Amino acid sequence: MSPTAAAAANPSRDDFAAMLEESFENHDVAEGSVVQGTITAIEKDMAVIDVGLKTEGRVALKEFGAGGRDVALKVGDTVEVYLERVENALGEAVLSRDKARREESWVKLEVAFNDNQKVEGVIFNQVKGGFTVDLQGATAFLPRSQVDIRPVRDVGPLMGTPQPFQILKMDRRRGNIVVSRRTVLEESRAEMRQELVQNLEEGQVIEGVVKNITDYGAFVDLGGIDGLLHVTDIAWRRVNHPTELLQIGQQVKVKIIKINHETHRISLGMKQLLDDPWQGIEAKYPAGAKFTGRVTNITDYGAFVELEPGIEGLIHVSEMSWTKKNVHPGKIVATSQEVDVMVLEVDPVKRRISLGLKQVMQNPWEAFIEQHPVGSEVEGEVKNKTEFGLFLGLDGDVDGMVHLSDLDWNRPGEVVIEEFKKGDIVRAQVLDVDVEKERISLGVKQLGGDPFVDTTGEMRKGSVVTAEVLEVKDGGLEVKIVDTELTAFIRRADLARERGDQRPERFSVGQKLDARITQFDKKAHKVALSIKALEIAEEKEAVAQYGSSDSGASLGDILGAALKKREGGAED
Repeated sequence: MSPTAAAAANPSRDDFAAMLEESFENHDVAEGSVVQGTITAIEKDMAVIDVGLKTEGRVALKEFGAGGRDVALKVGDTVEVYLERVENALGEAVLSRDKARREESWVKLEVAFNDNQKVEGVIFNQVKGGFTVDLQGATAFLPRSQVDIRPVRDVGPLMGTPQPFQILKMDRRRGNIVVSRRTVLEESRAEMRQELVQNLEEGQVIEGVVKNITDYGAFVDLGGIDGLLHVTDIAWRRVNHPTELLQIGQQVKVKIIKINHETHRISLGMKQLLDDPWQGIEAKYPAGAKFTGRVTNITDYGAFVELEPGIEGLIHVSEMSWTKKNVHPGKIVATSQEVDVMVLEVDPVKRRISLGLKQVMQNPWEAFIEQHPVGSEVEGEVKNKTEFGLFLGLDGDVDGMVHLSDLDWNRPGEVVIEEFKKGDIVRAQVLDVDVEKERISLGVKQLGGDPFVDTTGEMRKGSVVTAEVLEVKDGGLEVKIVDTELTAFIRRADLARERGDQRPERFSVGQKLDARITQFDKKAHKVALSIKALEIAEEKEAVAQYGSSDSGASLGDILGAALKKREGGAED
C-alpha cells in the first residue's frame, strides 16, 4: 500500500484540517463575503438558510423586508446573505441579509457618488431631523431641509415611492450616507427654467396662476417658472396688501417687465396692461383747484388722499390745519374719510401731487380781524405764561399775545404778570393782527385809557411847559412837568444857549423853570425838554418883533425891549 493510500485510509488531525479547508475552498465560501443560500425552513420569524456548509444559519424575516417593504418568502427560495462567521457557539453559521444587501449596495453607491450620479431610493421612515431612505439595500439619511425646495408640511405622499436622490456624503467606516432630494429638484427646475426663460421676452403678455402671496407681492406660475408681481405693479392705485386684488389659484394676465437671464428672475406687472392715469394730469388737476378725495393712508408726515383710482396726492402735515401745529395727522383725519382738498402742486415726472386741507377753510386770522378789528375788545383764557408775556386763547382757535409792556402803564410787566395764572379769563384790546405771520397783539393796559394822553392834553412838539427840578446830576436835570405825572431829563447841553451857562449846579431841587418840548412820542410815552431851544425860539421871536439885522439896534437892545414887554404883560 502506498503512503498516499495509507494516509487516505487513516487520516491524521492535520490531514483532516487540510481536507476541511479544501472543502471550504471548493464551496467558494468565506467569512466576510456575500454568499447564496437556500431557505430550508421558516420557523416563526426566522428563516433557516443553507449556504452549502456543514451547518445552517438563521436570518430574521424582517431583514428581508428592508425599506418598509413586505417580502413573501417560502421554502426553497434562493437568497443572498452575508456570512459573518462560519460557526458560532451553537454550531450555526452567522448570517445577515441586511449586511448582504448593504454590502452589495455600497459598491454601486460608491461608484454613483464618485461619478456624481443620481441614485434611486424609497423614503420609508421618519426620524429625528429627517427621514430614512432605502437605497436598494443601504439605508441613508435624508435631512428635512433636503426634502424639497420649499418646506413640506406633509411628507406622506412621498413615502414608499421610488424617486431619485443625490448622494451628498458617504462614510463607509461609520456606515453613514446622506442624500438630498432637493438638489435633484433644483437641477431639473434650473434646466426647465432655463428652457422657459429662453422662450420669454420683455414686454410679452402672458397668462399665469397666482402661486404664492407675500406682503411685498405675489409669485405667479408661468408654466414651470415663477415670476414676481410686486405690490406696486398690481394696480395704478395704492394697494396696501396683494390680497386686496389677488388670491392663490387665481388666473391672471401679466406683462413681463424685466428678465434677468443670469439669475432667471422675472419681474411682472399687471397695471402696465392698463392706461396710465397720470397722462395729462396737470390739465386734469390744476394748481388752485378744489376736489373731494378719500383718505387711503396716514403717516407721521401727512395723509394720502385718492382723487381717483390710480391717482393719489399727499397732504403734508404742515398743510392740514391753520392752528393745530405739531399734531399727528391721525388726529385730524381718519382712513377712508372723505375730505375736500386744494391742489397746491403737480409734478407729472415724479408722479406727485401736493394737496392742502387747510386751504379749503377760511384763514382764522383773516376771520378774526373781520370780527375783531384793531381797537376792539376781546376776551380769552390764559393758555400760557412766558418770560415775555401772556398767551390768550381767542375765538377761531387762535392765540393772542399780551406783551409784558402792555400789562400796566406804571408797574413793571415782570411784576404784573405774576398776578395772572393759567385758566384766568382776561379782557384785552386788539392792538395789531398780522395775518401773514399769524400773530395777534393784545393789550390789557389799553382798556383803561392812556394816562399819558389824558395828562398831556394839548401838548405837542414845540410847546412851552413849566417843569420842577427833581434831581441835579452831572449830565443834566431830572425834572417833572408841572400838573402832570410826566418826568423828563434835560441834558447838560440843553440847559442854556451859552456854553458857560450849561452848568447843572446853577439849578436847585424844587426850582421851577420853563423849557420847550423838543420830542413828544405818545406811543412811546417819551418827552424831551430843552431850555436852550426855548431861548433860541424867544430870541428869534424878539428879533422878528423888535428889530432886524439892518435896523441899527443891538441884540441886547432888542432882547431888553422884549423882556420889558414880557414883564409888563405879566404885571398886567
